[in-house]
Amino acid sequence: MLRDLFSKKKRPEKIPSEKAKQEVPEGLMSKCPGCKKISYIKELRKNDMVCEHCGYHHRLSAGERLYCTVDEGTFTEMDAQLIAEDPLGFPEYKEKSAKDREKTNLNEAIVTGRAEIEGVPVVIGVMDAGFRMGSMGAVVGEKIRRAADTAVNERRPLLLFAASGGARMQEGVISLMQMGKTSAALRRLHEEGLLFISIMTHPTTGGVSASFASLGDVNLAEPGALIGFAGRRIIEQTVREKLPDDFQTAEFLMDHGQLDRVVHRHDLKSQIGTILAVHARGEEE
Repeated sequence: MLRDLFSKKKRPEKIPSEKAKQEVPEGLMSKCPGCKKISYIKELRKNDMVCEHCGYHHRLSAGERLYCTVDEGTFTEMDAQLIAEDPLGFPEYKEKSAKDREKTNLNEAIVTGRAEIEGVPVVIGVMDAGFRMGSMGAVVGEKIRRAADTAVNERRPLLLFAASGGARMQEGVISLMQMGKTSAALRRLHEEGLLFISIMTHPTTGGVSASFASLGDVNLAEPGALIGFAGRRIIEQTVREKLPDDFQTAEFLMDHGQLDRVVHRHDLKSQIGTILAVHARGEEE
């Protein structure tokens, strides 16, 4: 018929079969939040999880952070047995914490221990945002306090890598008390004349940014890291002003005197090593 000459037949959409879906395993590739390009996870890991196209710094687990920071074979973990209780009887807190322990193979949101960096003995703590978004509860605060005490007792510098959404709401006021607890522990370190290096990674927010993360003798950060206390929208509603596009980034804080340096991940270990070496020479003199 005449109308058939002008009609365009639609091809049925081809729905991928389950077999086709399985041909691309989950976790094989990752889309960069910075440039939106796709990269193989294997290649990203070879580059310390830094995008080779735009330099975006992907998050690292605690294990990955230790691998690219401390000297090989020198790390000895401390206080791994500490596990959070449920002081408020918060709904599903125990179940979600158990899932995070299974997912991350960690008992808490921070790993602490002794290690060496460029041959210098240190005490180090690394937060993992994969565990309850790196939130700080009683165990995180206690592990930081114990790490600071170990640094004092053994006369070692202390390094803490922050990666956190802030205080752990499921522990209520107990989580807020960790801000004072960690700050007091670092005060003792300062009084003993020992070095504390704070490294802020994406994200460092809330009660963590307002306590130990901002108290370093040297404060470093990775490029593009989100660092701040309250959220951008809340601040804009409070001050009734439009904030700069780069507000609460590591670069913004650097420009306004709140950081000592923004350091690319590939240069971070050598930068820390230089700071440790200079401090060690100063103690000898």
